[in-house]
Amino acid sequence: MSKEIEAIYIPDTSTELDCLLFTASVPAGFPSPAADYEENRLDLNKHLIQNPASTFFVRVSGDSMVGAGIHSGDILIVDRSLEPRSGKVVIAVVDAELTVKRIRFKNSPKRVILESANEKYPDREISGDSEFEVWGVVTNVIHRL
Repeated sequence: MSKEIEAIYIPDTSTELDCLLFTASVPAGFPSPAADYEENRLDLNKHLIQNPASTFFVRVSGDSMVGAGIHSGDILIVDRSLEPRSGKVVIAVVDAELTVKRIRFKNSPKRVILESANEKYPDREISGDSEFEVWGVVTNVIHRL
């Protein structure tokens, strides 16, 4: 198994994670002292998981996707029901190894290229000799600060 996927988890959507949500956005620059702050509730399961039956989590290992904001130790939320379109980040199996890469279709679906987001790692074109399957499309990245 590839070193890029450390673990795979199935989400537990039987619980609700109901946290406070401040409706006012937090400015990254100078804060507005006149902003109104209202509180609502946010269930992270409902916010982050659109299709519970087809969703799983994976923990990333490695740095080939740092340019896409995906770091070693991050947890990716992956939806198997979404179509892997060109430019999306996917979890794929290439010759029995799991990997996370941005998928590109060149000349329609005839050429499939898995792109790294780190210049240390070359892109990989999938040849007809390779065993290849897309497991799902990454919808969210969770990482610690």
